Amino acid sequence: MNPPLLPARSQGDPSAWDQALYAFLVEKGNRSGSTRTVESYSRMLWPFFAHTTPERVTPGEVLAYAHGIGASGRTPSSTTVGARIACLSSFYRFLIRMRLLPSNPCDALERPRTVSAPARGYSADEVRRILAVVPDTIRGRRDRAIIVTLVLTGRRRAEVIGLRAGDISIEGETVFYAYRGKGGKQGRRELPRPAYDAIRATLADASLDLATMEPGSSLWQAGAGPAGISSGTFYGRFRRYLVQAGLAPTGLHVLRHTAAKLRRDAGESIEAVSAFLDHSSLAVTTVYLRRLEGVEDRSWGHVAAAIGV
Repeated sequence: MNPPLLPARSQGDPSAWDQALYAFLVEKGNRSGSTRTVESYSRMLWPFFAHTTPERVTPGEVLAYAHGIGASGRTPSSTTVGARIACLSSFYRFLIRMRLLPSNPCDALERPRTVSAPARGYSADEVRRILAVVPDTIRGRRDRAIIVTLVLTGRRRAEVIGLRAGDISIEGETVFYAYRGKGGKQGRRELPRPAYDAIRATLADASLDLATMEPGSSLWQAGAGPAGISSGTFYGRFRRYLVQAGLAPTGLHVLRHTAAKLRRDAGESIEAVSAFLDHSSLAVTTVYLRRLEGVEDRSWGHVAAAIGV
């Protein structure tokens, strides 16, 4: 992945601290495999250190920054506060590993308790409603192919948007796709036939065929140009489809939740869903699914009968 450029505030050769921050972001990108993660860290770190350097920062300054009102003019949520502290703390742990500093000012702070928002996964009927509003146009068929691939593979947005012709291979009657997931995980899995057929349809709209495409060519060129559609552009189009389908606008990660939910609804075990999602442990998947499925109450009937309601 391409690391972020040094900010414009650096004149001439970057300082040693600028170089350390740059190295941290590169390491973060290599370990996470996520451009969005690096961009998020970069947006928090560069402004914080615009007028100071790491060795001068005190716990009080971190506290003031974490709880400070940003450009939105709103008081930050506990999630935002926690994210700011975690971002700075991660950088300081890097500096300590590199033996550039002896301590982490974030260690003196108590992290706020955060309340996770309820996870949302669409039902099969809701997915059909979304697909029903996608127009039968060149761009619409491309968008449909992306949505179907997201739901059937359970991959993250960046992993699907980043698919290239060279990632697709065919062995006999089975189609496979290669991917690089979160944390640098790499894998090769079967590409469900409906997703493959949808990809072929959108490539045909661009007069392209997988057999003759350059390995580095995007699968999503129809209506978007050789580089394919950007993640942000597709996100905006997806939100419009949700409104048209009568669903509340939300992020694309809902389709990963949906993929997990639909597999559980189809009877797959937690172990199978965990492997499908590339989760680091069954505990992660259990929490993930519990938030999606809720907890069935098997005793309320007895209690209701006992109190006569």
